[in-house]
Amino acid sequence: MSRRAVQIERVFHWPVRVYWEDTDAGGIVFYANYLKFFERARTEWLRSLGLGQHRLREECGGMFVVAETHVKYHRPARLDDELVVTAHLSEMGPASMTILQQVLSKNEQTPASPTELLCTGSIRIGWVDAATLKPAKIPNNILETLKQ
Repeated sequence: MSRRAVQIERVFHWPVRVYWEDTDAGGIVFYANYLKFFERARTEWLRSLGLGQHRLREECGGMFVVAETHVKYHRPARLDDELVVTAHLSEMGPASMTILQQVLSKNEQTPASPTELLCTGSIRIGWVDAATLKPAKIPNNILETLKQ
């Protein structure tokens, strides 16, 4: 089975507020924290599909881990900003999938541009056996849930 593009138009949205702990001394979001925002949105996206990480580990004996990231920073987020982080399944293979993600600002909204793009990411997550941490095939029931 090879990797294939997924034509699902669903985009998951997760709200995030920028706190002091997310910023550097200048009040700008520290670059690595965008990966944390992406992680929260992916986790909540999976949870919204009934695929909570704890449940997956307990019932299927496996878990998703990040295998690869590509991040592009467009504009900075600042202390107290309201953000929306998205997650969209882009590709799915037998043992991994790629999720496209964005961080959008809700602060500078206009009728023509309700959100402003701050950061984009492509995150590949793989399925591993929870006991050995070795790569494994994603169980069929999980693949079917992701295709819906």
